[in-house]
Amino acid sequence: MSPTATATNGQNGAENQPAIPKQVTPVKPLDRTWRGDKAGKVVTTGIPKFESKYAEREWIKEHMAAVFRYWGKLGFGEGTAGHITVRDPVLPDHYWMNPFGVHFSSMTKNKLVLMGPDGYVSPHGAQYTVNMAGYYIRELLTCFVSGGRPSFSDARSCSAISDTAIHRARPDIVAAAHCHSIYGKTWSVFGRPIECLQQDGCIFYNNLSTYASYGGIVLADDEGNNIAAALGPKNKACILQNHGLLTLGNTVDEAAYLFSLLEKQCHLQLLAEAAAANGIPKRIISDEDAAFNAEVESDPEFLYFSFQSEYELLLEETNGAFLK
Repeated sequence: MSPTATATNGQNGAENQPAIPKQVTPVKPLDRTWRGDKAGKVVTTGIPKFESKYAEREWIKEHMAAVFRYWGKLGFGEGTAGHITVRDPVLPDHYWMNPFGVHFSSMTKNKLVLMGPDGYVSPHGAQYTVNMAGYYIRELLTCFVSGGRPSFSDARSCSAISDTAIHRARPDIVAAAHCHSIYGKTWSVFGRPIECLQQDGCIFYNNLSTYASYGGIVLADDEGNNIAAALGPKNKACILQNHGLLTLGNTVDEAAYLFSLLEKQCHLQLLAEAAAANGIPKRIISDEDAAFNAEVESDPEFLYFSFQSEYELLLEETNGAFLK
């Protein structure tokens, strides 16, 4: 028999009064994945909090440079293709972006460009040009997550939407990441989502869209608008048919790491399809099990923390070169 909520404390004549139910603090998904000491001194922490927006800006730039170095290690560089954009905490209508034509593996925080709300390079960051396709995707994603389907002839008019509206509709979206990784762009030719074939793939359960209408290099507002519509108000990952992958995140760490995970799952899917074509049946994870795993594995803090071992390794391997 389960205990009831009528236990008494025997003090002040209240022995016959029902006890007040204890308030239980929900356990964060990240905290389900580790165990420390009994005294609670050995702990794992998630996304840090900052009292200074300027300190947060420097932290974002350091992690942004690190994720580009990580992408470089994974071989994601493809000429001028690929970009990550991150909202600036000091000037929330500005966002940081990688410079045009700089290899991911040579990125440093002082090479990052700050784009203004007018769609042009701001004097507050590095003075380099940027990828126009990245500009259109970022601006149109910003428009879409602010709560509507924008209709305009020039993507720069999107900047007229106030930052207040953006935060009200999707305060979680801070970063957007896209590049032409080999397995992602290979799987994209099928215009199909990946399946939950393995535990890591559960991260994308009810968190993945497919944009099945290739419209060329994103140099016009219509294509960016269509991609934003395909993502919808909740999903953080999208397979762009005949193009590549796109991911979003609460942090740049999450967006970039989520991208690398989706790339690996596309690789796994291609291998599984090849085996299945030779008569070996696939066993797909059930919706119930996929949802259970996704509750933890798709959590923004869990994905942020998952990248931190890569960040520390990059510090060691480069002697902190990306911090310059």
